[in-house]
Amino acid sequence: MKRHPIRWILILTALVAIGAFLSIGVGAVYIPPGTLWQYFTGLDAGNSGFIIQNFRLPRILMAILVGAGLGFSGAILQGIIRNPLASPDVIGITKGAGLAAVTVIILYPNLPVIGLPIAAFLGAGLVTLGLYLFAYRQGVKPATLALVGIALGSICQAGIQLLTVKFPLETNAALVWLTGSLWGKDWTDVWLLLPWILILIPLTLLLTRKLDVLSLGDDVAEGLGEPVRRARLLLLIIAVSLAGASVAVVGTLGFVGLVAPHIARQLVGNRHAYLLPTSALVGIALLLLADGLGRGLFPPTEVPAGIFTAIIGAPYFLYLLRRLQTSS
Repeated sequence: MKRHPIRWILILTALVAIGAFLSIGVGAVYIPPGTLWQYFTGLDAGNSGFIIQNFRLPRILMAILVGAGLGFSGAILQGIIRNPLASPDVIGITKGAGLAAVTVIILYPNLPVIGLPIAAFLGAGLVTLGLYLFAYRQGVKPATLALVGIALGSICQAGIQLLTVKFPLETNAALVWLTGSLWGKDWTDVWLLLPWILILIPLTLLLTRKLDVLSLGDDVAEGLGEPVRRARLLLLIIAVSLAGASVAVVGTLGFVGLVAPHIARQLVGNRHAYLLPTSALVGIALLLLADGLGRGLFPPTEVPAGIFTAIIGAPYFLYLLRRLQTSS
């Protein structure tokens, strides 16, 4: 399965394109593929054109941006920490971003829109700093990393619960955000997240050699002339920024950053020039699937995409834990 990485990337790209196209039609108002084709070829799609333009298309684009951002973030973290359990949600980055975002939503509702991703980035950065202090200096052992991440995430979750209990009348917007859903996302949200993705993902692709070297271990990396601490810090900032910006816009979509890199690694191997784009494509596919199921299973009632990503990701996380125990 790992012999033809370019082939897998092309196959996944085609599947994502087809899935995104068909997913636009799923929802309380079903839009058949023929009508979708009319819209994208410039023909009159009637009332469906308004739905596509203002509701479905920005939502699908958000799924693509967030899926790519979380997939990249998870692959970067697993590469620089050299731990298969590393992902934005498992090691607490998502919870840190969540606590900061909920604080802004509840306590500073009149803050400009740009304040939310900035706050989420700062929250994710603080958790990352704590993770570095408590786990990295002990060698980033799998058990230590997982336990410290869970502990930090629990502290942040407690802070979220405290805010929602203390300010019950102001929690509606925060609760909608915490469900991890693409519901209600419009072009404003797309333009808010797009610069983070357009800047940080190409930057990461330029640093694939550093990721490959870091994955060999600190001693080998230093022997090859790589400034390990500087490279790790730069990549960590990129991973935190991608995760924080993505989570700030759509909420706590769990396990995408954990599952996508592992599936990608099974397909294309460990070379980051192939692993990173494949992780992004798998992340997009997972989020499109989760969002499509949420819209299509019980129309007009919508199930948040975060529920389906957890249903997919939690068993996979348990599988990874068991595999680590077996190999140790």
